[in-house]
Amino acid sequence: MARSLCPGAWLRKPYYLQARFSYVRMKYLFFSWLVVFVGSWIIYVQYSTYTELCRGKDCKKIICDKYKTGVIDGPACNSLCVTETLYFGKCLSTKPNNQAKLGDQGNLSELVNLILTVADGDKDGQVSLGEAKSAWALLQLNEFLLMVILQDKEHTPKLMGFCGDLYVMESVEYTSLYGISLPWVIELFIPSGFRRSMDQLFTPSWPRKAKIAIGLLEFVEDVFHGPYGNFLMCDISAKNLGYNDKYDLKMVDMRKIVPETNLKELIKDRHCESDLDCVYGTDCRTTCDQSTMRCTSEVIQPNLAKACQLLKDYLLRGAPPEIREELEKQLYSCIALKVTANQMEMEHSLILNNLKTLLWKKISYTNDS
Repeated sequence: MARSLCPGAWLRKPYYLQARFSYVRMKYLFFSWLVVFVGSWIIYVQYSTYTELCRGKDCKKIICDKYKTGVIDGPACNSLCVTETLYFGKCLSTKPNNQAKLGDQGNLSELVNLILTVADGDKDGQVSLGEAKSAWALLQLNEFLLMVILQDKEHTPKLMGFCGDLYVMESVEYTSLYGISLPWVIELFIPSGFRRSMDQLFTPSWPRKAKIAIGLLEFVEDVFHGPYGNFLMCDISAKNLGYNDKYDLKMVDMRKIVPETNLKELIKDRHCESDLDCVYGTDCRTTCDQSTMRCTSEVIQPNLAKACQLLKDYLLRGAPPEIREELEKQLYSCIALKVTANQMEMEHSLILNNLKTLLWKKISYTNDS
């Protein structure tokens, strides 16, 4: 009798364990399949978007067909369509378009003359119909307009030519302020916080970082209340800034640098529930007037404050001990700048000059600078 009861007890336990193991295995397989499916779908969508918007051959064919029929013209057309010494390389952006308007700019007559000079691609003293059509198409782009206005400034890439709405600018050797370039498939699975920490490991030496930072501060000066109005930097991120082999800062992407008058018209009276609804790009923010539920037109932070926010970790990491405390103090004072503050322009100039002086004094006699 004892033996007849014992096998029954032993039989129940293995059966229970086997059933539980099968359930866990099926659950594991299901979630593994789900992860693979979702990951594959994300990669497919990203790849489809990339290939659709980075279609260099199609763009070249459209542009060259228009050039050969005389619809458009420009100094880069021959190199692109005839000798084929100009070709598309790496696709830097998958954004489909980026239009802008001239707005009410200071010294408008001077700006028009400047544009006409650039539009005359063959420098024969006349703007042909093809050149005029090309120039008009290009003037819808923030970046092109800014390159024309700031063409004599050190930190703006030089405009090398154009053909239709295609424009060619100076090559920039390093196309990000810091970090390491990874395939976009890998980028999808790296948490943003870890990515930022990892990026800070791949930077030049501190004196070279200081020189690059000075370049950014000088560019902020260039677009702040210049002869053609004030421009707002609405996406100050590391991927939009680069530098050459001499560690001079060069702007890589200026499409989100917009005339202040345009931004005010664009965001004014936009319906809002909170301040989160009153944002253009990633960095141009206004406030939401709760009494009218409309966005106000005054941007909260000036360009300098946003630039200092980007430079804070970049400069403080590896900073020489003897200036670290003063550098940190000046950076935080800079970040605290507000457009609405009394005597903002005076504070802006004072903080900017103090920062540049502090950095220059430290790197003036170093080989790395």
